[in-house]
Amino acid sequence: MDFLLELLTALSSGLLRTVELIAISAPCGIALGALLGALSIYGGRILSSIVKLFTAILTGFPLLVTMLLIFFGLPEFGIYLGPTESALLSFVLCSGAYISQYVKGAIMSIDEGQSLAARALGMTRAQEVIYIILPQALRRAIPGISNEVIYMIQYSSLAFAIGVQEVYSISKSLNSIIFRPLEIFTALALFYLALCTLANFLFKLARRRLRVMESELP
Repeated sequence: MDFLLELLTALSSGLLRTVELIAISAPCGIALGALLGALSIYGGRILSSIVKLFTAILTGFPLLVTMLLIFFGLPEFGIYLGPTESALLSFVLCSGAYISQYVKGAIMSIDEGQSLAARALGMTRAQEVIYIILPQALRRAIPGISNEVIYMIQYSSLAFAIGVQEVYSISKSLNSIIFRPLEIFTALALFYLALCTLANFLFKLARRRLRVMESELP
């Protein structure tokens, strides 16, 4: 019992850092994905090409490689980021690139009549995208976005590679000292399971709430 209490206490400090990483990177990644998804369709030839190149690179690189490039590569250009900042930037860029694909597909699924109606009301292209297209696209993209956030929770363990003291790093260091892998990594797996279950539950609530709001529309 004493060992279990000490184990949970030790892992809790790392869990807080993991939650911090996800709590910051998830909404930023969603915002970036929405922006990139919109620009890939409405950004014109130049911006659309830049976005497509950006997403092709970020989705083609493993997250760990992106993290290492940011942490070790940016100092070569005089940009110095700490381990946590490098991990956050990597999560935001990679998740934003993937989420942009979900948002792009959702935008393309929206009936063109919505755009025609917006123009008939005198809306500019920017107003049309912000107030008409993107809200609907984000609702349709929620299943894909929720999957990406859950993947982000699981992949957050890669932050240990650049020295972030998140929950996996703590458990790995703890196991090297006391060598109780079954107990330590079972507790670690349960922590990740709890985080993923919570994220899935929150996204289900969001989908249910959005359906209620849509049903209330005249």
